[in-house]
Amino acid sequence: MRSPAVAGQFYSGDEKGLRREVEECFKSPIGPQHLPSKGNGSRNILGGVSPHAGLMFSGPVAAHLYDAIASDGVPGTFVIIGPNHTGSGSGVALAMEDFETPLGVAKVDQELAAAMRKDLVDVDPKAHHYEHSIEVQLPFIQYISEEFKFVPICMAFQDYDAARSLGETVRDAVRGKDAIVVASTDFSHYVTSETAREKDGMALEAIERMDVKGLYDVVMEESISMCGYGPVMAMMTACEGGKARVLKWATSGGVRPMRDVVGYAAVVIEK
Repeated sequence: MRSPAVAGQFYSGDEKGLRREVEECFKSPIGPQHLPSKGNGSRNILGGVSPHAGLMFSGPVAAHLYDAIASDGVPGTFVIIGPNHTGSGSGVALAMEDFETPLGVAKVDQELAAAMRKDLVDVDPKAHHYEHSIEVQLPFIQYISEEFKFVPICMAFQDYDAARSLGETVRDAVRGKDAIVVASTDFSHYVTSETAREKDGMALEAIERMDVKGLYDVVMEESISMCGYGPVMAMMTACEGGKARVLKWATSGGVRPMRDVVGYAAVVIEK
């Protein structure tokens, strides 16, 4: 069992407080402004992008993705790909142990995870022990579903070739499965709101075109301080053929006035 690394820091450390905090994200003026309604439709969502800062800052933007997923019909499994902020562990690391949060235990889909153990993908729990980018997605999923499983993948290698390779591995593993691929990333870090809007807009345009190489090139050429561009490229590769739609973009400055902000976006990829 992996114990939570950022409970009590990035989000409330107790069940009641965390449930209330997630609901506040959904009801926030920056969020969808309503609690999610669960659908059981045709399941058109293939994947998406969600931020991973403290819930008070990025949670309302993340809520847009999970509101859309709830309305579309919650899948049985979420593949969550996040960047490795700590530098620990393998370059592309699976965790096979279940994750605990104050809302309960999120179980790993062992069969699907085993199918991804090839090429660059190692099993290495060390990469996950103190990493927050995947953990902060789980309270939203636990709020909208009581019976999901997930596959956590942490990326230290974020070059184009590594992202394409991982995306192809994930694509092959989820083919025919009831699964969604979520990339966890924040966008521009500690720049003015104007710079964040301009630079993040460039990255989001490439995502909307489903242009994996275009995203990599613009991040490199424009020095966009997007921490999870590798996970996003992998997710886009896994969801090839889908159509991307930006649900929400905002910054930390929308929550609290500040000179330098962090950009957050929620994106959905649909059939």
